[in-house]
Amino acid sequence: MKFYPTEIANKTFDRKMMGFDPEQVVNFLTVIAAQTENLAQQIQTLTEELKEKELQLHEYRDRDNVLRSAITQATKMTDQMKTETEHEVKLIIADAQHKAETITRDAKDSLRKIYQEISDLKKSRMQFEANLKAMAQAHLSLLEQAEAYMPKMRMQHMDLE
Repeated sequence: MKFYPTEIANKTFDRKMMGFDPEQVVNFLTVIAAQTENLAQQIQTLTEELKEKELQLHEYRDRDNVLRSAITQATKMTDQMKTETEHEVKLIIADAQHKAETITRDAKDSLRKIYQEISDLKKSRMQFEANLKAMAQAHLSLLEQAEAYMPKMRMQHMDLE
């Protein structure tokens, strides 16, 4: 039988000649003592469970702090890697653009030289053709002049054949 605090506070004992019935008082005190012992054990058990829960909570908080710190560190590292990568990309792009400009400039210079060589070769060819024509005309003119001065020799030479 359990007693609640209001029942304990309101408990009355039968009166006997010399006061309360000793047997009722002893029984009541025995029951109250057992309940008090039971409550003390429950309090001790709950206190131990509370300590365990507090230790677990402390461990969880420590883990949470470690995880938060790791996440923060990982985020910082990710941001730093991203920044470094962007910087490297910019350097690579700048280098590639510089190389492309150099290649383009060299190609344009080579093309300009080739056009100049073609132009020079055309001039040389035209000059050669002009010289060849002039020489051919000069030889024809010499042949014509030689024929005019020596027509008979040629005819005689033809008759012999």
